[in-house]
Amino acid sequence: MTTPRIRYAMVGGGRGAFIGAVHRIAARMDDRFELVAGALSANPENAKASAADLHIAADRAYMSYEEMLRVEKTRADGIQAVVIVTPNHMHFPVAKACLEAGIDVICDKPVTRTLEEALELEQIVKKSGCFFALTHNYSAYPLVRYARELVEQGKLGKVRVVQVEYPQEWLTEAAADDNKQASWRTDPARSGLAGCLGDIGTHAFQLARFITQQKLSAVSADLTSFVDGRLVDDNVHALLRFDGGAKGMLWSSQVAPGCENGLRIRIYGEKAGIEWAQENPNELWFGELNKPRQRITRRGDIGSEIAARGMRTPGGHPEGYLEGFANLYKDIADILIARQQGESHFLQNWVPNIDTGVEGMRFIQAVLTSSQRDGVWTPLV
Repeated sequence: MTTPRIRYAMVGGGRGAFIGAVHRIAARMDDRFELVAGALSANPENAKASAADLHIAADRAYMSYEEMLRVEKTRADGIQAVVIVTPNHMHFPVAKACLEAGIDVICDKPVTRTLEEALELEQIVKKSGCFFALTHNYSAYPLVRYARELVEQGKLGKVRVVQVEYPQEWLTEAAADDNKQASWRTDPARSGLAGCLGDIGTHAFQLARFITQQKLSAVSADLTSFVDGRLVDDNVHALLRFDGGAKGMLWSSQVAPGCENGLRIRIYGEKAGIEWAQENPNELWFGELNKPRQRITRRGDIGSEIAARGMRTPGGHPEGYLEGFANLYKDIADILIARQQGESHFLQNWVPNIDTGVEGMRFIQAVLTSSQRDGVWTPLV
């Protein structure tokens, strides 16, 4: 019997919003979701026009998420999940309202604007019994998941060193006033106190945490705002101490000319090391001590069920950003269907959730505190 699509609504993501379109493409790639409603913009005209663009029925194009939840709750064909793609300051109130209405949530990162909000949302998720997914999409790339398996299988030996970086160039100069993406990301009222740190530094941190499965215990950090007048950081340097004994370094920057989207991770253990770069996501380098390095490519016979699950084309046919994002949505769909049937699903251990979000905010807070104290080692609390 054909599994029905999951009916979802989107909050945010209207005209001119890059990430909203990415989520919609990802949700449709495996035909597991159907966009049926939305509160797509705080601007009423933009909300209506955006809904029309997306073929959302006029009576389900809402001017606010509060109205959407109130009306959808009365419909026999009402929404089953909500995707939140607003600026950071709206993540908490929208997620809170959805969860309290008994609706599952798929939220863009970071989970909230502050650690206090994240901790409160964690309690709301647990009380609601709903599922909460956080879209750290890079952890759904097939070779990233394979890298995690290599670590879990002991192929590297005990992990000693973690080097992760995420440089971009797009905020090297002060952004124009009409640059919508830059305007909210550099506004503490909407982004939170973390700029580059919250936007892409959390991706780097989550990637390191996901692959190594070691918790971060403390950081020593230095944040900088290089562009005059910028109110949030645009460059992050952090030393990392993990509870499993590994030591690491994290660099994220949005003022690195020549760098487009340079997320890259290198992990070294007693016996071997691995290296993966987001701009070349279909290859993973594996190097054993005193042996030539091996180039492992993304192909279905890789010998990993979880990695092969995320591959849609034969080896040599490149897959990347959109497919990685779609992997998360496919996994979320399987989890939601299993929950509807009163069952758990193994994929819950692979999809970022509210715990991931809280941990990310603890990381942000520790980095901010350490930098304010001139790099003093600061535990995650």
